[in-house]
Amino acid sequence: MAESSAARPNPNEKLVRVFDTEQESEALVVRGLLESAGIECDVTSLDAQQDILPGVGGTIILVREDDAEEARRVIEEYRRAPTSVEDDETAEFNVNEDSPHEG
Repeated sequence: MAESSAARPNPNEKLVRVFDTEQESEALVVRGLLESAGIECDVTSLDAQQDILPGVGGTIILVREDDAEEARRVIEEYRRAPTSVEDDETAEFNVNEDSPHEG
């Protein structure tokens, strides 16, 4: 029916929290990972007034209960992946090693 509703889980379905962070940018990365794995998710902000509840807030990611196990697995694989610095060093080494030398 409505294509826009397909992007997020139905609010009447049981949703579970699979990720939380204080960094919105990290939540957006995780959302992208989940969506690329075919897992629909909902990102919700938990902002509280800092003068009343200091340190309370952040962003959580909710998925359908049926998708929770797979979502946690995708997130865990992301956390275990090598750091981007190592990837950059490897990529630079490979580019220099494979560069054709004209003489």
